[in-house]
Order: sequence, then structure tokens, then C-alpha cells
Amino acid sequence: MLFTPTPLQGAYVVDLKQIADDRGFFARAFCAEEFKAQGLKPVIAQANMSFNHRKGTLRGLHYQLPPAAETKFLRCISGAIWDVIVDMRPDSDTYLQHFGVELSAANRRALYVPEMFAHGYLTLSDGAEVFYSVGEFYTPGAERGLRYDDPALGISWPGSVEVISQKDSEWPLWGTET
Repeated sequence: MLFTPTPLQGAYVVDLKQIADDRGFFARAFCAEEFKAQGLKPVIAQANMSFNHRKGTLRGLHYQLPPAAETKFLRCISGAIWDVIVDMRPDSDTYLQHFGVELSAANRRALYVPEMFAHGYLTLSDGAEVFYSVGEFYTPGAERGLRYDDPALGISWPGSVEVISQKDSEWPLWGTET
């Protein structure tokens, strides 16, 4: 695997290191030892899939508070998404900064998301499907979220939001949560 650091400390874009021949290629999609060598947490508590019917579907931005803070490692296995992470670590130099990257079945990229990062994505195609592992179990009482259109974050999405859940559309604006 090829690990490329993002501008947000601890988050990585992960590309496949392909071994190709006439049949196609082989690549390691996950390796706990390689994650550890990068200083990443290789724990997988759950593996999830998300299928999205329509281009313009937005999911997120979600994160969980300690002690249920979770890492995520995700890859788009069909279609394409614009994946965004926001650093929610108050003691971080990049607190409230964000990073976005296209993940697609064509580019086979993955994204490693550290604990205390909000995560969400916008589908760039119909039928986008995402496979992701998380390092902690889903804990509803620890879940928090950010509005995708919060002016305090200034995220520029590469398309319009056509489909969004009620919960995701109603997260409070940053600094107004009660």
C-alpha cells in the first residue's frame, strides 16, 4: 500500500501498490502491519457498506466522541464519491480544517480517517457504493455531526446536494449546539 499524508495530521490517502501481469493485478487492500508501520490504528470493529441510488446524495458529516471515537478506512467500490473529513480535535493545529478527495472504483483510492475526524461524502455518480471499516462500534449516544453547508467550515462540494437524510440536514451550525 502507498500512504500519502493529507494536510490534516494523521489522515492518509491510500493507493494500491499493484503487482500486474497479463491477468490483471494483485494488490493488498489492508494490512495491519503496514498500518502500524505508518503509526495508524489498524483495529477493525465493524465493516459497513453504503449504497446510494442517485448522484448528489450526501451522507455525513459524522463522528463519535470518546470513548467511542472511531477510525475509518473507506474505499468507493462502484461509481465515485467526493469524500470530506474535518479535524475535530481541539488540540490540533488543523482543528476545524477540512480535506476532500475523490474516491472511485476507477482510481481505487482509499482514505484513512483518524479518531475525532468528522466524515462525509457526496456521490458523484448514480449507484455509488462505499465499503468501509471502523475501529469502534457504532454508539448512538456518542454520535455527533456537522452540517455539510456550515459557513464556519467553508466546504466547497463539487456538485449540488440532491438527497440528504433529515438527520444530516438538521445538525446544528458549528458553535450553536446545545
